[in-house]
Amino acid sequence: MPSQVAAFPEWIEPMAATLTQERFASPEWIFERKYDGIRALAFKQGRDVQLLSRNRLPQHNAGVSAAIAALEVDDVILDGELTWRGEEKVAYYVFDILWLSGRDVTRLPLDERRALLRTLKFRAPVQRVTSIDDAEPWVRACSEGWEGVIAKRRDAPYEHRRSKHWLKMKCEASQELVVGGFTDPQGGRVGLGALLVGYYEGDDFIFAGKVGTGFDTQLLLALRSKLDQLEIAKSPFTKAKGLPRLRAHWVQPEIVVQVAFIEWTVHGKLRHSRLLGLRTDKAAADVVRETA
Repeated sequence: MPSQVAAFPEWIEPMAATLTQERFASPEWIFERKYDGIRALAFKQGRDVQLLSRNRLPQHNAGVSAAIAALEVDDVILDGELTWRGEEKVAYYVFDILWLSGRDVTRLPLDERRALLRTLKFRAPVQRVTSIDDAEPWVRACSEGWEGVIAKRRDAPYEHRRSKHWLKMKCEASQELVVGGFTDPQGGRVGLGALLVGYYEGDDFIFAGKVGTGFDTQLLLALRSKLDQLEIAKSPFTKAKGLPRLRAHWVQPEIVVQVAFIEWTVHGKLRHSRLLGLRTDKAAADVVRETA
């Protein structure tokens, strides 16, 4: 255990996960359910408890605060997610411990911090997050309607920044879309920068966003060759809010692609999209926005 630290901290910068499209399993990593709520640190000194969001805004829930105040330790700082199903059903899912009984424990590896966390006896509505033992935890997450999973390196300390020692694997939606244009490659990229894609709604061809990942060099070059043959002078999109104008080329909307993405934004654009492949079995005119 690290040596005694003089003062109980008013704030600790939370560790953040890096979004990844990778899917893997390894004994060097643990996998936890990703909860959809408000990230919050819990600071307990004696019976006094403060819940603070990642931007240090106070969060108030009497049941959560009382359960943390009841822990049989003088002082502790916990990291977790506040979730709710209506006003009376708030839960706090604890997945890390940053301070315990006068000591900063963030430099300890995750496995040791998790061992410390297991010594605390939580009561509802506070729960300790357990690891997922499935061979492919992301499959279970998506099949059960979770937001995704977080992969965490067992030997990593708690870093006060966004880190690749925590990886966020979100469940993805999939959508057929039509290519209406592309942007030029930049830097060391070849072929093209991103596809500009859309879907049909009646007679309108609606811009849905850019797809710039999921390609290898061979596909980039092959797609550019196909797109050059379809190039036209003006944008084919009839509704095109947010459409890039610089380094953009327009094509006849004939090529259909399959795209994975996290969600539709409030502005009707793809969030965190990536190319899955080409669809030669689907006519462009038949591509519409799918709803859940």
